[in-house]
Amino acid sequence: MTTPLPRLLAALERFHAAHPWDHNAHYHRWIMRQLPKRFGTALDIGSGSGELARLLATRAGNVRGLDADPAIVARARALTGPDAPVAFTVGDALTDIPSGSYDVITCVAALHHLPFSDALDVFRRHLAPGGTLVVVGLSRARSTGDRLLGAAAVPLNVAMALIKNRGRRSARPASMTAPTRPAVMTFADIAHEARQSLPGARLRRRVFWRYTLVWHRN
Repeated sequence: MTTPLPRLLAALERFHAAHPWDHNAHYHRWIMRQLPKRFGTALDIGSGSGELARLLATRAGNVRGLDADPAIVARARALTGPDAPVAFTVGDALTDIPSGSYDVITCVAALHHLPFSDALDVFRRHLAPGGTLVVVGLSRARSTGDRLLGAAAVPLNVAMALIKNRGRRSARPASMTAPTRPAVMTFADIAHEARQSLPGARLRRRVFWRYTLVWHRN
């Protein structure tokens, strides 16, 4: 006999398959609030289908997007107008960052695909003096606080799915077609390692199974 919890989880899975919404894009406006009104150069790591890179381009003189998946990079290029100051590159975030330094570096739901401390060291080296690094990441739930925040997000997740899809069934947006993998680091481990690599970094747990990290380079 199927118990109530598995039935509920299966029903939620069916609901969200019919009413998908992008949890990462939910944080794009928040990211923009962490940044200056204008800046010269920006780099978006794990740029996916390019939504955040195009948003950064409304304030930046030049934006580079980097993603390891050729298919999603092709999609980003197709969705980006020819006059936008944005270029997308296929490459590895540790070894293929276009040369130079950047006033802004963003990384949304991609850091858990990379060796954590190594990636932060690379980002730090490419961040210009006075620049800002903003990460929206995923962590593995372990503490009671993690589980309570995750449980609180479940009804909010349903409400947001209804609001963003206006109650209708919808296809998955292009931004949700990139390969994914589960997070393995806990938030406590992330915070500990981040503060070693980036002294003064600000980290917070967030709803919808995300955390944020903001660091300003002196």
